Amino acid sequence: MEQVSKEHIYVFACHEDEQALCQLELRTLLGAEAVIGARYAVSAHKVEPSRSPFLKLRMDVAFEAGSLPELASDLQTLTVRGATFKVVFAETDTAVSYDRQRSVERELGLGLRGKAEMRRPEQYFAVTELGGRWLFGECSYGEAVWLQHQQKPQNYSTALGTRLARAVVNIAVPEVAGTRVIDPCCGMGTVLVEAMSMGIDIVGYDINPLAVRGARVNLDHFGMPGVVQIADMRTLVPHATALPGSPERIYDALILDMPYNLCSVLPEAEKLDMLQTARRLAQRAVIVTTEQIDPLLTKAGFHIDSRCTVNKGNFSRQIIVCV
Repeated sequence: MEQVSKEHIYVFACHEDEQALCQLELRTLLGAEAVIGARYAVSAHKVEPSRSPFLKLRMDVAFEAGSLPELASDLQTLTVRGATFKVVFAETDTAVSYDRQRSVERELGLGLRGKAEMRRPEQYFAVTELGGRWLFGECSYGEAVWLQHQQKPQNYSTALGTRLARAVVNIAVPEVAGTRVIDPCCGMGTVLVEAMSMGIDIVGYDINPLAVRGARVNLDHFGMPGVVQIADMRTLVPHATALPGSPERIYDALILDMPYNLCSVLPEAEKLDMLQTARRLAQRAVIVTTEQIDPLLTKAGFHIDSRCTVNKGNFSRQIIVCV
């Protein structure tokens, strides 16, 4: 058996309507493509699984063996860091029966130097068989943090769901440290809440005073000292002639959920104006829209890097990554 470094196995789950969104988020966040039809991804990036609404666990590969007996033999030299531990089987590329999973867990757990604890162990380990390789390492579970944010004091019926908002934030901001972000049409602050819960430096604006008030109430409800102000996003850049790469681009990323109304349509000129402003504000933008706006994005100076569509019943949203 050989010791392996800098390899992480992620197990994820998503509804069939969210597969494209999940793939885009994993590709952006982990820098890796998930295997088509599988529920795992392999990445050199170490990301907290709680960041994503889809990630269930992360396994930090420490050992590799060609067979289970070889793995069990060498793990006898491994000392558990905590007082108690638990070994779990992570399903990856092939289905493994419940009985087989428990058998593997017991076989490896019996050889570890430490006390096994099934309910509340201090340290988790995971084992999996992937492409003929037996892999073993520490394991971290994801928490559904976004679930805690579903019950907001203030909300819009057409606002982004917390699960979708969290994925959009991850697509916009794969690297948290040192990244400044703006949500210029923040509404009731769904994106702000998800971003701030991940420690992202983000500010919000909205032209609607009632929306700004609602966003402030929501942020206060979750104990988040966010910056939310009333403003038409088109007034946020003092010089309308700013060029790409100019110092006026004070944000690293922008998230824009294009305003829409079931009873009226925003004029084309106004949408273009908003997109041109977005282009001046940040180099990278994630645009959420219910309409076809590709020509407007091109006219605003954006290049479409990647995209996906999220369907909910008969309602459809496009998530478009622009640079």
